[in-house]
Amino acid sequence: MRYLHTMVRISDVDASLKFYCNLLGLKESRRIDRPEHGYMLIFVAAEETPDAEVELTYNYDPEAYDGGRNFGHLAFRVEDIYKTCKRLADGGVIINRPPRDGRMAFVRSPDGISIELLQEGEPLPPAEPWKSMENTGKW
Repeated sequence: MRYLHTMVRISDVDASLKFYCNLLGLKESRRIDRPEHGYMLIFVAAEETPDAEVELTYNYDPEAYDGGRNFGHLAFRVEDIYKTCKRLADGGVIINRPPRDGRMAFVRSPDGISIELLQEGEPLPPAEPWKSMENTGKW
């Protein structure tokens, strides 16, 4: 398993980049703008640890981020998303967003922290029981 990033929702791109980059000293490493899906992702990291990114997520539809809603998730790359999800499910963890696509799943920690699991490399072929599972709760 490899740690990937922490996601934080932002409400003002310019103000956030001023804080994270100009003031805090992080560097923008990449940007993914998907207005057709309603979001923009901006990845920033410290020069000394470029692999430990913070994903700044801007949603085009405004939302009040109260109660910690602005904190998104921790992300980990895994060798086999199906085996990882089975191990978690066998341990009593609810798979909130099953890996139907062989690429991505979400679970929650005992304290409710959202954890994103991403398949290393190319997505695995869709497989049961995952491809037929519905989402459960929020992630």
